[in-house]
Amino acid sequence: MTTKQSYTPAYTRGDPDERRQSLIEATARSLAVHGVGGTSVRSICAMAGVSPGLLRHYFGGVADAIAEAYRWTGHRVARALEEAVEAAEDNPRARLLAYLVASFRPPIADPELLATWLAFWAMTPQDPAIGRLHEDIYGEFRSGMDALIRACRPDMADTRLIGVALTALIDGLWLELSLGKAPFTPEEAEGLVATWLDALLDSLAANQQPDRQA
Repeated sequence: MTTKQSYTPAYTRGDPDERRQSLIEATARSLAVHGVGGTSVRSICAMAGVSPGLLRHYFGGVADAIAEAYRWTGHRVARALEEAVEAAEDNPRARLLAYLVASFRPPIADPELLATWLAFWAMTPQDPAIGRLHEDIYGEFRSGMDALIRACRPDMADTRLIGVALTALIDGLWLELSLGKAPFTPEEAEGLVATWLDALLDSLAANQQPDRQA
């Protein structure tokens, strides 16, 4: 049997920060494997390779560990987006597009990350603390996208609807790709986003132009 070994970190006696981080990562894995209902002190600590009492040493309980796992997962995604922008060509459209399509590549397009994220989504309407975290994480994503849109089209007075539309498109394509066997490739998803981005920018910018005959 190798299942337990596959979830056991290389260390079990690291410093306090390492042990706490191992529990956060184990919580995310437990949510991916067992869902919210099956995630417990025992399941988290088994995946971390530590005794059950250690979780309560670092967290108030499972709910606190889940909240920290959501925050950590959000930081992982945010860092991947930042790295994609940093690696892009140095022009506003390329940087914006890199931010948008990073979701179609590892580490964001990943079945385990999807399973963990779906568990967080399921908790959002039921748990006020998770709901607030959800608002913060998505708010940061939209804020980053908005800044890149404005850099791309500084003439636009209102970028809110573009952000709403692009977020919906990205979430849908990311979900399909992460589930596996999507009827399109990551490259095709990137092409769809590029096409829709240009169409949205041109369409909404035109609608925001003042009436020249007024």
